Amino acid sequence: MKRTLCIVLAIVTALTCVFAFAGCGSKENDPTDSAAPSAALGAKDLENVKKAGKLVVGMECDYKPYNWAQTTENEYTVKIKDGMYADGYDVQVAKKIAETLGVTLEIKPMEWDGLIPAVNSSEIDVVVAGMSPKADRKLSVDFSDTYFDSVLVMVVRKDSPYASATKIADFKGAKITGQQNTFHYEVIDQIEGVNKQAALPNFAALTQALAAGSIDGYVCERPGAKSAVESNKDFTFIEFAEGNGFKYDLTDASIAVAMRKGSSLTSEINKVIGSLTSEQKDALMLDCIARQPGE
Repeated sequence: MKRTLCIVLAIVTALTCVFAFAGCGSKENDPTDSAAPSAALGAKDLENVKKAGKLVVGMECDYKPYNWAQTTENEYTVKIKDGMYADGYDVQVAKKIAETLGVTLEIKPMEWDGLIPAVNSSEIDVVVAGMSPKADRKLSVDFSDTYFDSVLVMVVRKDSPYASATKIADFKGAKITGQQNTFHYEVIDQIEGVNKQAALPNFAALTQALAAGSIDGYVCERPGAKSAVESNKDFTFIEFAEGNGFKYDLTDASIAVAMRKGSSLTSEINKVIGSLTSEQKDALMLDCIARQPGE
């Protein structure tokens, strides 16, 4: 009797464990279930922002003319800490969004690679950082409509033998780079025979490398190139005629606001973006380039 009871208890225990593990495996492998919490949280983003009375925006504060940090305060800046203020195209767009929502704007400087994780962990509400709505990014965040559209160019030194280039093929053998984790760096592979250099972390590193002569050029969007030339009189940039430049989805050269999946902020932000004409966007960008601080 005692032996029989032990056998029964062992069978019951084994079956219990089997069903328990089966239940856990089913939950972990259900992609719909794992995606649901993110969408559910995003649905309350607008409500949470209104309740907090502020919109927390993440950006590098180191990517002129889209965003930068400076030590002087003026009508365009937003304070990020004592003695430090943010300005740039992204800042002006973020100010318009916050004003429309009826909340104050808080800017949180962050490393580029930390922006998307920060918005998904609710450390920030949105990313307004010159970020393009690439397909791979759309897997983890939602994007607004684009708030600036551009093209890819090559920034070089004026005294460089590449300053007279007219097509990307002219950069065969050149030491070329771009910012890490951007499509600017990826398209360099389209240049046959290029001497592709390691990607650099930010705008400052790119301009410093070019000024020092450790690279022959770097790929970026036209506003960033205009900004670089404005700050560095020894620089110029090459804009390629159709058919002579890089091949890419035009959306990749545009920028948009990144939010959590299912965010209720999307439609409100799109209203703000939709109210800006192309002429207004261009004027806003030119104003930012004109007042950006020098190196």
